[in-house]
Amino acid sequence: MSIDDNLPVIWDRRARLTACVLGLGAFLTQFDVTALVVVMPEIGRDLAIGRPGLAWVIDAYSLAFTAALLAAGALADRYGRRRSLLLGNALFAAASLACALAWTAPALWVARAGQGLGAALLITGALASIAAAFPEAALRARAYALIGILSGIAMALGPTLGGLLASWLGWRAIFLANVLPGALIALAVPRLVGEGRAGMRLPVDWPGLVLLTFALGLAIESCLQIRTPVRCVVSLAVSLSLALIFASRQRRRDHPLIDPALVSDRRVKAVVVLLLAVSAGYWAVLVYLPVFLMSACGLGAQAAGVALLAATLPMLVLPLVGGRMIRNFGWRRSFGIALALIVIGNAVLTGAAVAGPSAFAGSLAGMAAFAGSLAGMAAVGAGAALAHPQLSGAIVALAPSETAGMASAVTMVARQGGFALGVAVLGVLAPTTPSGAGFAAVFGFAAVTGLIGLGACRLLPDYAVRQR
Repeated sequence: MSIDDNLPVIWDRRARLTACVLGLGAFLTQFDVTALVVVMPEIGRDLAIGRPGLAWVIDAYSLAFTAALLAAGALADRYGRRRSLLLGNALFAAASLACALAWTAPALWVARAGQGLGAALLITGALASIAAAFPEAALRARAYALIGILSGIAMALGPTLGGLLASWLGWRAIFLANVLPGALIALAVPRLVGEGRAGMRLPVDWPGLVLLTFALGLAIESCLQIRTPVRCVVSLAVSLSLALIFASRQRRRDHPLIDPALVSDRRVKAVVVLLLAVSAGYWAVLVYLPVFLMSACGLGAQAAGVALLAATLPMLVLPLVGGRMIRNFGWRRSFGIALALIVIGNAVLTGAAVAGPSAFAGSLAGMAAFAGSLAGMAAVGAGAALAHPQLSGAIVALAPSETAGMASAVTMVARQGGFALGVAVLGVLAPTTPSGAGFAAVFGFAAVTGLIGLGACRLLPDYAVRQR
């Protein structure tokens, strides 16, 4: 009898419950990024945070998440995957409570960094626990698919749910909402998931992690300080110096965090550029779309969250289409189509921003301008949905089989780093006063990043390389 014949028996209520509990961790780590985008103006008003400070509300989480992810896998293998999951969950829940109770900008930044650290341990422990909980390949695939669905729901519905929570209970409720699922994970995981460790324990390059974290953090700060040239140049110079020291250190280590030989492949470099382009051209734009909708269209937080479904729902329905495109057309054409949609969508949004709030004044022209904004958001979302899930597979397929884990780490660093830098740059370009027209520079820059990604597609083969 085949595994598939046994699936109706083995994939029982306990198995589904286990997958859902592990997937809840993935949901929380994604939800806490997307749900905040609608309430950023309200957070800024309540805590008197300017545009650069608001960018750090997002980037403190992203930076800590990126740095911790590189170590979380090794720590989970060494000390136990379930233990890592539960520790990350406890830290994430405690940091969420600290975010809800924060009354100053620095307190919120520190709490958000704590969330990022907890999220890295939580998601790494959850994904690693799947292998032990579902030893059969077919069941494991089902569990990963369910986790992917929950992550997609968090990404797609996060802004809408965040807007609803903020409208009813205020922005702090978004953080308080994490506490109950965290308690559920803490109670359920010890009963459903066994402990697991790796046979070989690789060392963690802690100095390398510190170098990479400060290099990325100073790069973000240099973007935010672009209006003060001296601070911008100093931060950028130190960031580049630390990045060069990090690269030199990786070349000398037997077990580097990121193998220089991996990223020296021009095809891998092209995929990294695509990851950066999608992160800046879609995910970072998502942070500023609600402010644009409120400024240009006069929408409230709840209505802006609903309107954002035009940009986020494609993440639920199009990833499978992207997979079929890769199989039928190869990487170059498939990713080219996706990046072209991101460019076109941001160009349409640029036109809507140039039209200004007067175009949205209830006239027929205003309705057309609002419809154009929705069409632009849908195009950007469609492009990201077609490319985003497939880019991780592209790097893993290009990498030698023995470096698959490191290739996944490169993917995560590029995604989160591109998102953090994109949020910083767009935050500088965004208008400091409510102005729909002022967002033309934001969407215009995002379109340019899409064009850069489109150019990088030329370095990819026409076909899709199978994983080695």
